[in-house]
Amino acid sequence: MKRVGILTSGGDCQALNATMRGVGKGLYNELGSDVEIYGFEEGYKGLIYNEYRLLTARDFSGILTRGGTILGSSRQSFKNMRIPDENGLDKVAAMKQNYRRLDLDCLVILGGNGTQKTANLLSEEGLNIIHLPKTIDNDIWGTDMTFGFQSAVDIATNCIDCIHTTAASHGRVFIVEVMGHKVGWLTLHAGIAGGADIVLIPEIPYDIDKVCEAIQRRNKAKKGFTILAVAEGAISKEDAALSKKEYKNKLANYQYPSVSYELAEQIMQRTGADVRVTVPGHTQRGGSPVPYDRVLSTRLGARAAQLIIQEEYGYMVGIINGETCKVPLGEVAGKLKMVDPNSGIIEEAKMIGISFGD
Repeated sequence: MKRVGILTSGGDCQALNATMRGVGKGLYNELGSDVEIYGFEEGYKGLIYNEYRLLTARDFSGILTRGGTILGSSRQSFKNMRIPDENGLDKVAAMKQNYRRLDLDCLVILGGNGTQKTANLLSEEGLNIIHLPKTIDNDIWGTDMTFGFQSAVDIATNCIDCIHTTAASHGRVFIVEVMGHKVGWLTLHAGIAGGADIVLIPEIPYDIDKVCEAIQRRNKAKKGFTILAVAEGAISKEDAALSKKEYKNKLANYQYPSVSYELAEQIMQRTGADVRVTVPGHTQRGGSPVPYDRVLSTRLGARAAQLIIQEEYGYMVGIINGETCKVPLGEVAGKLKMVDPNSGIIEEAKMIGISFGD
């Protein structure tokens, strides 16, 4: 009898359910009644406080296209994992105890970078762990793609597509703020796919004068409007030159809701343009996964099931050059996969006239 735990941690995204389906169907199809799967509710919170339910084969049916997560999720900061809760509970000790209380053979953890670091911590503490890379940011080291990314690209691209008509109608400058936290993968792909004229990402600090020059070039060419795809973590060259402490102090007294609103004010002051900001926000993490993510998630989940059957633990399941692979957790946990400013995709985007504000 195999006894497997599973949880989804951190921010939700498309294809969490599809990935769990891959794991569940893979195990039930191969092992039948010789497997029990326990779903911990609300991520690591469920594992800490022993809140779970037994998942049957039926629970994994009909969820391929369903967004969100049937288990619920929560954010449990990695840096606070060693800090006792308000009642003095040792969270790491509680997770280990509840894992052993259920006599689990393995715990499958779906999540992004913070989740992965805690997964690696539990692996180092002696638990059998498999991690599956979830995030719309596509910033997990050791895999070419994370599930949820392509679905978010589709939504962000559709937002930029819709902005085109209203921008053209009114001759405005539109800023579309795209999610991505510390990296620019989502903004870069949605910006190119949506035909944005300017793409600003954290990896390439922007010069506001260069941004305004790009807008004015379009005006002189009688283009009539300009669309900027701006990552929520985009940063100016001036701010990038600040020390961590100086930048933190600036953010503590920041007068704008986000960088996009600061950009909007600067552009209006310098060019006199009519500027609008659109923030699609959490819509980028919602809805049904696109076909690409359904296929990717099914493959990653099925490969995780295979590793469990073969009793190979301590790995993240990723995809490299179109093939699923097992990657040692200790080699990737805590590493961020960022856009290379000198990569081909940046060079090719510049070739067609996209400005990165540099």
